[in-house]
Amino acid sequence: MNARLSALGAGLLFGIGLWLSGMANPRKVLDFLDVAGNWDPSLLLVMGGAVAVTLAAFRPVAKWPRPLLAPQFVLPALKEIDAPLVIGAAVFGLGWGIGGYCPGPALTALANLSVEPFVFVAAMVAGGLLESVTHRQGR
Repeated sequence: MNARLSALGAGLLFGIGLWLSGMANPRKVLDFLDVAGNWDPSLLLVMGGAVAVTLAAFRPVAKWPRPLLAPQFVLPALKEIDAPLVIGAAVFGLGWGIGGYCPGPALTALANLSVEPFVFVAAMVAGGLLESVTHRQGR
């Protein structure tokens, strides 16, 4: 139960941070990505804050014997850069650049009750399901 409450609290805090930073507003994100036009560099502060927290906390937490609310740390097993990773990153970047959303902010933007985030999230879920089906067939 503590793990679920912790996950709920972390998710709420993350969602509030996305709203306050403007990441749930696709226009702000697209203006950040438009370095040759109407560039809005304010999201650099969001990115800088995230990097600062990661740099300060990652190494000390990684030295713990286990997480506070889980039996063990779960880290990626693959270390090499392969075609699926590069293709996935490219598709993610294209989706972000076209729609102005990435998965977390898209989910928080559902609260706007406008059509765009619902279409984006539906496409995101469909893409995830398609990858899941094709990945299983490839094994």
